[in-house]
Amino acid sequence: MDWIEIKVKTSTEAVEAITGIFYEKGAQGVVIEDPKDFIRPKEESDWDYLEIPEGLDFEEAVVTAYLPETVGIYDIINEIENKIKKLPEYGLNIGKGKITINSVSEADWANEWKKYYDIIHIGKKIVIKPSWKEYFEKEGEVVIELDPGMAFGTGTHETTAMCLEFIEKFVRNGFHVVDFGCGSGILSIASAKLGAKRVIAIDKDELAVKVAKENVERNHLNDIIEVILGDELKIVKEKVDILVSNIIAEVIINISEDALTLLKDDGIFIASGIVKDKKELVEKAMSERGFVVLEEKIKGDWVAFVFNKAPVA
Repeated sequence: MDWIEIKVKTSTEAVEAITGIFYEKGAQGVVIEDPKDFIRPKEESDWDYLEIPEGLDFEEAVVTAYLPETVGIYDIINEIENKIKKLPEYGLNIGKGKITINSVSEADWANEWKKYYDIIHIGKKIVIKPSWKEYFEKEGEVVIELDPGMAFGTGTHETTAMCLEFIEKFVRNGFHVVDFGCGSGILSIASAKLGAKRVIAIDKDELAVKVAKENVERNHLNDIIEVILGDELKIVKEKVDILVSNIIAEVIINISEDALTLLKDDGIFIASGIVKDKKELVEKAMSERGFVVLEEKIKGDWVAFVFNKAPVA
């Protein structure tokens, strides 16, 4: 499969908004090269300038997204371009706003993508280790070895990081978990390594299912995690303790009725991938279906919720 690479030269101010546009339009990966990420404050009056990648102008940020080259892709690209051009209407400086488009083969992308990943720490003990990096595990850490391939979910994006933090807090030994829209399988693997007895990972994208299965095997969790190709919760016939879904607001709302059936009484629904503009829409819809908000997190332009299915009196 070939992929379309969309690169936008913009300002630091507009990075989150452009990233949100890309993910809403189905991007399978987004790379952010932001000058502020290459400045590290030592003290209030002392700034340490790290090495800036070749080709990155210190006065601008670059946001690069990858979308599958499928039928209708150029209509989607037009929609993305139009949304970016309208950002100044909301008071955002988009800088040059220059957009370039290239076709990238999967083989080329797979090699190029690796340079953007490093070992990251999330929550109190989760460590995401790219499969090609060496890392010496410390006592008490939960290390997830990951090769995201072309599937979304690396831990670097706010939506994934918030899910991982909630999973770390709420998953208990012996729990049954469903990961809907599993992508790379990162949330399923985290759930299993944090004590889940059984995890069902579901995605409608064949490539995501392939990548997730490879990552499950890489982490030696085939006996706990089952990866399934599908696009609805009804394919799961057992009651579960936790449902986690890192997709978009509309999908969260659409699956909420089936989530009620799927979850045990007092079950937990961890929902992420929700842009802040749709926060109230999701809260209202979930409340109408009988869910109660236990917790919420906001990072950048993104919101994640922990909903509780209230037990029947």
